[in-house]
Amino acid sequence: MHSIAQYQEFIAQHAADQVRVKEPLGLYEPVSYIMSLGGKRLRPVLTLLATELFEAKYQEALPAALAVEVFHNFSLVHDDIMDAAPLRRGHETVHEKWDINTGILSGDAMLIMAYRYFESYPPEVFQQLVCLFSKTALEVCEGQQWDVDFEQRDNVTLPEYLKMIEYKTAVLVAAALKMGAIIAKTSEENAQLLYDFGLNLGLAFQLQDDYLDAFGDPATFGKQVGGDIIENKKTYLYLKAKEFAKPQDKLQLAQLFSIQPTDNTDKIESVKRLFERTGASHATQDAIEMYTQKALELVDTLPVDQTKKDLLSAFAQNLMRRTV
Repeated sequence: MHSIAQYQEFIAQHAADQVRVKEPLGLYEPVSYIMSLGGKRLRPVLTLLATELFEAKYQEALPAALAVEVFHNFSLVHDDIMDAAPLRRGHETVHEKWDINTGILSGDAMLIMAYRYFESYPPEVFQQLVCLFSKTALEVCEGQQWDVDFEQRDNVTLPEYLKMIEYKTAVLVAAALKMGAIIAKTSEENAQLLYDFGLNLGLAFQLQDDYLDAFGDPATFGKQVGGDIIENKKTYLYLKAKEFAKPQDKLQLAQLFSIQPTDNTDKIESVKRLFERTGASHATQDAIEMYTQKALELVDTLPVDQTKKDLLSAFAQNLMRRTV
């Protein structure tokens, strides 16, 4: 096994080797740009780590890990267009640096590139990986559509929201882990345990992202703080605030989430105060802890050495202490 920092370096080097700028520059420069912005590389790291949990070599998993990372970045490029987001990882989003059409087409190319990275695997492994990847990619699209739909609805329920973030975020984390298990040729039971671990970790991760979107430090978060509030997104914070709010606060919350002022500063601060006053911020932190603990309990059931379990557990715990 290697350290998380080593896995991140392995991914960075493989991406630099494989994702190169070529003609036409207008298509491939944006791809290289978004990939060069780094990020946590959570998903590909988990693919490498999962492979080595079961005695296979991380090198075998590099193509699949890169496929996951390129797909994830493709989804961010299109997501940023849909959200009209100005920043990604502290830098201009692709559609801001170039234009919307470039963002759409370069994103499309990234999706196709992701599939091509699986071509290096033998037929049986290739089939399993691509079937899982296709299922996951479609689920991510379904989650994104629910996210868009929820912006126009006033009756979103907590179970609906949790299903949305499961599809939009958690399934790709889960699939990244299961891909490592497939490459290592471990049992289906072990692969499913890792998948379930990834689902819970992914839910905790997205809830943490929601929390940081409102309460994160702009200097470290890397995205526009308050973006979800500006977009009137029905996040866990919002739904819990609506559930806990007294009538007057509930009325104010509904009013704030029905407007889109030119200057959003006052709106963001007013909503954050409501999140804190109603207890929604604490409830969200409790939910993050709950899903993290569920993930950690699944790690304990894996039939691998304790040192390997400790590495996976430490990764999950460090992820939930992030500020970016």
